[in-house]
Amino acid sequence: MASAKLPTPDELKAVGRQLGMSLSDADVAFFLETMSGSVAAYHAIEAMADPMPAVKYARTPGYRPEGAENKYNAWYYKSEVHGAPGGKLKGKRIALKDNICLAGVPMMNGASSLEGYVPDVDATIVTRMLDAGGTILGKVHCEYFCFSGGSHTSAAGPVHNPRKMGYSAGGSSSGSAAVVAAGEVEMAIGGDQGGSIRIPAAYCGVYGLKPTHGLVPYTGVFPIENTLDHTGPMTANVADNALLLEVLAGPDGLDPRQVNVKTAQYTNALTGDARGMKIAIVKEGFGHANSETDVDAVVRKGAALFRQLGAQVDEVSIPLHLAGPAIWTPIAVEGATWQMMNGNGFGFNWKGLYVTSLIDAHSAWRQRADEFSDTLKTTILFGQYALNKYRGHYYAKAQNLGRSLRAAYDAVLKDYDLLLMPTLPLKATPIPKPGAPRMETIQRAFEMLPNTAPIDVTGHPSMSVPCGMSDGLPVGMMLTAKHFDEVAIYRAASAFEKAGDWKSLRP
Repeated sequence: MASAKLPTPDELKAVGRQLGMSLSDADVAFFLETMSGSVAAYHAIEAMADPMPAVKYARTPGYRPEGAENKYNAWYYKSEVHGAPGGKLKGKRIALKDNICLAGVPMMNGASSLEGYVPDVDATIVTRMLDAGGTILGKVHCEYFCFSGGSHTSAAGPVHNPRKMGYSAGGSSSGSAAVVAAGEVEMAIGGDQGGSIRIPAAYCGVYGLKPTHGLVPYTGVFPIENTLDHTGPMTANVADNALLLEVLAGPDGLDPRQVNVKTAQYTNALTGDARGMKIAIVKEGFGHANSETDVDAVVRKGAALFRQLGAQVDEVSIPLHLAGPAIWTPIAVEGATWQMMNGNGFGFNWKGLYVTSLIDAHSAWRQRADEFSDTLKTTILFGQYALNKYRGHYYAKAQNLGRSLRAAYDAVLKDYDLLLMPTLPLKATPIPKPGAPRMETIQRAFEMLPNTAPIDVTGHPSMSVPCGMSDGLPVGMMLTAKHFDEVAIYRAASAFEKAGDWKSLRP
């Protein structure tokens, strides 16, 4: 990066115009004279080392697998990184969503504009998994800057669903779900700002947990919007999910999303016994305009199974849940435009680890914005328009309404252990074919969000549990608990899993 220097007179006049000032030549000369101290401070910063966490385990840049080695187009780079000789994750193979920094291994976050970037730091969760004896096999594809619930927007091409080729694996953690469903790894890490762990988990028939906001440090993961950012485990069974969360959870001192974090021994919850649990079926989670009747029916059968397992299961009404997607929209659209794009990923005004190499690599995005996916373009075009026109008013009001939404869920969770509803209103859809109408690519990216997105706003822990099959495709049942009560989710999920093969359940 070029050394900091004073602006030229023309540069300063342009900055003035940007800020609504008309600067005369005398003004310019005066202000330039006042700025030498600031430039000197910037030079002092340049001379200091950037304090980044140490990279502890050897690895190579790896390679891009092709052909039979990458049947579902799920892998971006394979690079086997071996952790400590022993620990909770000894013998476990792990895949990282490609928005997670793995030092020395390329990362593109699904985006052509970031391709070629190689992180110089390991995310906190990477170090924790390696310290626990896990083996990281590499990076798996995600959607273009993670802005799609379908698996068709990555610059590297679509990710296929291992349950049915040609169908969506879900997004944005598309590769993570695919490699778990295909049995290529026991564990993967996903990210969730609108449902991006739970959506692909539901489409592919795996267990995907969005932990309580802040439970798992987001440090070293490409941010979208601090209040929506979650990262968490995706696995083929409940036990691996709980085990991985035990390793991931807890403060790292670097992530300001982490406030009053409460951890637990999650594997102790795997009793296989749901007797005495109180589960609330959320009426408004069913019957959306695009809900498939078989999905609603399978999830209700799943709820009935909990009754047979000795849980109390009642239907409740949470009317504000239906407003959840609307509340989420300004936060996601304006917040991501402000932080992820205008703020070059990290933005300002929070204390934590800023990955400066990633800021530098991402900051040139305007030079390649024409390459963006239509899903990203429509998001940031409207986001920038709303910021220009409405000054952040709708973002601010949506954050205020988010507290009301949290209170609405919490009111029911005072009397119940879990909320239950379909993860998604529909099953996996066909991947849009090359040359498909542009509106189809947008529809296939955002149509599945009504139940998942509101829970990102409120930060409750929420898991997609595979609960049946229809037309050869999995159906997901979403269990949501009180903040930091992942134990309740694991207890119920383990009982459901123990009750029989979920793939045998039908509408």
